[in-house]
Amino acid sequence: MAHNTLTGLESEMHPSRLRNIFCWVLIGLLPGALLAADSGAAMLYAKGTAWINGASVPRSSAVFPGDLVQTKPDAVVHINATGSSVMIQSDSLVKYEGNAVSVEHGAVTVSTTNGMSIRDGGVGVVPVSSAQTVFEVRDVSGTVEIMARTGDVSVSTGTETSTLAQGEQTTRDDSENRKKRRRAAGAAPAAGGAVLDSPYAIAAGAGAVGGLLLWVLLQGDDPASPVDP
Repeated sequence: MAHNTLTGLESEMHPSRLRNIFCWVLIGLLPGALLAADSGAAMLYAKGTAWINGASVPRSSAVFPGDLVQTKPDAVVHINATGSSVMIQSDSLVKYEGNAVSVEHGAVTVSTTNGMSIRDGGVGVVPVSSAQTVFEVRDVSGTVEIMARTGDVSVSTGTETSTLAQGEQTTRDDSENRKKRRRAAGAAPAAGGAVLDSPYAIAAGAGAVGGLLLWVLLQGDDPASPVDP
């Protein structure tokens, strides 16, 4: 009788004990997966047809530093990052770089409180202060148009730097850099490196681990039964 009681207690404790061990293993793995992910990751929301690195994207997707974002003439893309938001206008090609965006062609508007900048060839535009700053950069056939909508921005060409006050706009000639970019331009690079090194794979793995951890934590002490789940 005592033996049967002990066996019953062990069978009741066994699933719970295994689940606890499994939870601690997952808790140890999850932070590593999250820390491996790019800290500059953001969320992209597309209205119309858009691509990331040459691949069509749905209405929303994660975007990582180094990703090329392209919009068709009927599309607009919004990127929400920590402390900043980016609007990529129609018919544009832009590289997302975490706390900066590089314009290959087209137009971009940035609203930021953490100093996000825009670069177009040899022209760089950076907020002057950490206050809310909204500014736009438009590339028109090698001519860079810059507009400071809210707050002041600093405009640099590599040889000179000037301040553009709120409400003002200016232009810079970047045609030589544009020619160089055209000569160097090509198709979006194919995915390279180990699959597990990809930010998308890391994020997917972290999500899977998190989901599995949540599922385990939500399970009751009793094992699932086909008769009485």
